[in-house]
Amino acid sequence: MLRSVDLSDYMLHNPVTVSADENVFVAINLIVEEKVSGVCVVDTGGALLGVLSELDCLKAILGATYNEHGDVGNVADYMTKEVDCCELHADLVDVAADMIKKGHRRRPVIDHGKLVGQITCRKLLSVVSQFAHSKA
Repeated sequence: MLRSVDLSDYMLHNPVTVSADENVFVAINLIVEEKVSGVCVVDTGGALLGVLSELDCLKAILGATYNEHGDVGNVADYMTKEVDCCELHADLVDVAADMIKKGHRRRPVIDHGKLVGQITCRKLLSVVSQFAHSKA
C-alpha cells in the first residue's frame, strides 16, 4: 500500500504552539479555536520544550477545582516534557509504526533542534486516503 516516503512532504508545517509560561487557559483557548488535540510548547528560540494535550488541560482544571483555588497554573506545570520527536526527513512509515507502537496521536518534527512541524494520526490517515484514491 504505502511505501517509504519522506516525512517533510506530509507533515503539518505550522503546528499550534504556546510558551511554557502561558496560563493553561491560553493553551485551552488555542486547542479549542484551532480544533487540535494538543499544542507544542516552545521557547523563544523555537526549541521544543514539551507538549500539552487536552487531557493535560483537563487535569489542570480538575486539580484547581479539587483544591478550590482559581489559578489553574502555567503550561509548564502540566506539559509532558519527555516527548518522542522525529527528524525532518524521517521515513513516514517508520514514524507511523512507532506512533502506533507507543500509542501516540502526534509527533513533533525537529530540524537542528527547532520545531519545524508535526505529524498527527489525522494527517497520516489523510496521506493514506490520498494514496488509496490515486490508485483507484
